[in-house]
Amino acid sequence: QLQASGGGLVQPGGSLRLSCAASGFTLDYYAIGWFRQAPGKEREGVSCISSSDGSTYYADSVKGRFTISRDNAKNTVYLQMNSLKPEDTAVYYCAAVLSRVLVVAELWYDYWGQGTQVTVSS
Repeated sequence: QLQASGGGLVQPGGSLRLSCAASGFTLDYYAIGWFRQAPGKEREGVSCISSSDGSTYYADSVKGRFTISRDNAKNTVYLQMNSLKPEDTAVYYCAAVLSRVLVVAELWYDYWGQGTQVTVSS
């Protein structure tokens, strides 16, 4: 089971850190992805991290503002979000797939968290 948390209401330019914690299995061998879905839009990939060497991927819309990281000792993956913009408003989901390499495409992910709401507004 994956549990996403850390969402909330933040002003433009602010920061949030999302957490994705696993229970019942270890994330050590799983690639982890963060996805988001804004109202009326399709879900899109935001970032992902491999299980082997910590390679990362970022969507162009968040590059330079978001940072994904993992702490295998805590069985948790983080998404640090800085310089938030109103267009970052969405429900954010984390997902896991058993893979040593980066997995960007959503369709490969097997396990999904329940989502956490991020709202960027003044």
